[in-house]
Amino acid sequence: MPLTFVGEGELVEIKRINGNDESRRHLHNLGFVEGSKVSVVSKTNGNLIVGVKDARIALSKEMAAKIVVAIIS
Repeated sequence: MPLTFVGEGELVEIKRINGNDESRRHLHNLGFVEGSKVSVVSKTNGNLIVGVKDARIALSKEMAAKIVVAIIS
């Protein structure tokens, strides 16, 4: 499911990054790589603040929709 569907406080694992090469490379440089674990810190109007690799990153809902994740139980 896309990262935009994840609720606040949930821990998820990145399964795939969609989009063009430039978008995928940008997200990879920010720390969004397959297999890494991220958590949604907050959501506002569909935009997200995500905890990834000891950092907090703000993502637009368009960029967050390119990140496919699975919920960790």
